[in-house]
Amino acid sequence: MTMRDFNKAAAWKFIILVGVVSLFSDMTYEGARSISGPFLGELQASALVVGVVAGLGEFLGYALRLASGYLTDRLGRYWLITFAGYALNLLAIPLLALAGSWEIAAMLLVLERIGKAIRTPARDAMLSHATASVGRGWGFGFHEAMDQLGATTGPLIVAAVLYFQGGYRQGFAVLLLPAVLALVVIAVAARLYPHPRHLEVSAPTLETTGFTRPYWLYVVAVGLLAAGFADFPLIAYHFGKTAVLPSDWIPLFYAVAMGVDAVAALVLGRLFDRLGMPVIVVTAALSAFFAPLVFLGGFKLVLLGMVLWGIGMGSLESIIKAALAEMVPRDRRATGFGLFNAGFGLFWLLGSALMGFLYDFSLGALVTFSVTAQLLAIPFFLAVSRYVCLQPR
Repeated sequence: MTMRDFNKAAAWKFIILVGVVSLFSDMTYEGARSISGPFLGELQASALVVGVVAGLGEFLGYALRLASGYLTDRLGRYWLITFAGYALNLLAIPLLALAGSWEIAAMLLVLERIGKAIRTPARDAMLSHATASVGRGWGFGFHEAMDQLGATTGPLIVAAVLYFQGGYRQGFAVLLLPAVLALVVIAVAARLYPHPRHLEVSAPTLETTGFTRPYWLYVVAVGLLAAGFADFPLIAYHFGKTAVLPSDWIPLFYAVAMGVDAVAALVLGRLFDRLGMPVIVVTAALSAFFAPLVFLGGFKLVLLGMVLWGIGMGSLESIIKAALAEMVPRDRRATGFGLFNAGFGLFWLLGSALMGFLYDFSLGALVTFSVTAQLLAIPFFLAVSRYVCLQPR
């Protein structure tokens, strides 16, 4: 075995281990997300509250990544920061079973997002080092597929609890097990790979000392996608309020979207490594039209809308990150991911709050905003492609 093959094998083992962590963690918090909207509604929260809680959680979950990423690069303590973030991220979920009001539930949901903010830049930076030798798109796509395998399983577990006459609280309680398993695997991975930066043996395509014009154009482009991408709690709230789906079918439709996300991440990752930015452009144009199907359609159109929503989510969590890794200096990788995610979260908060507001007045206006914001991202992606070649090395 050559040194190149040895490095590639080590990188794949690392990616798989981190993928297992994501599998269990997504099983936990995506299982919770599949019912958090209706649960808040059961606790007498309004659509505006649901939208603001989702948006605020996502904003903090992204904005705080700037500080987390900076500290990760400064301290170099990848695993300590990762473990601390995952612990908060995951253990907040079972506590929802004890929430007696929507205010307490909202606080726990926000804490869960804060935990994700703490651990994500460090984890993504470690993954960016490992994926350098196996292909950015393929590596991030594989990780996202593992991630979404858990995101599919979690809602199915919750759906089973609801089917057998359990309530939302019981659904949150059973998610303690995958949360604990995720923390155990993190400890194992940290012991086996204490220095993940050593997995990247070649320099990235674009090596600079700061963040370039393409980087900032890319932040704006993905921010527009985030602004128009309705979070699932608002979608689930709509399903529950309109009874377009039986209540125990809501997590099943979310599971379908997560399954589509997993397959899309693998396919899009492979295509991205071969074709580059055009894959992101086409995916953005396609997934932008989930909103009219989800918010205005009947049962069958809603299902199709969730498929498109899953494709869009798969892109956001795989090839969007793969492209970003090529635009950030190696020594500032965690900071670059953190800054990017802070901008993403700000756009997400503003978009979620606005869509929550529009929901109570006009579904047509909500849909128009969602589609328009996402389509406006495409010119910015095209501008980035003129500055940076994102073809595989």
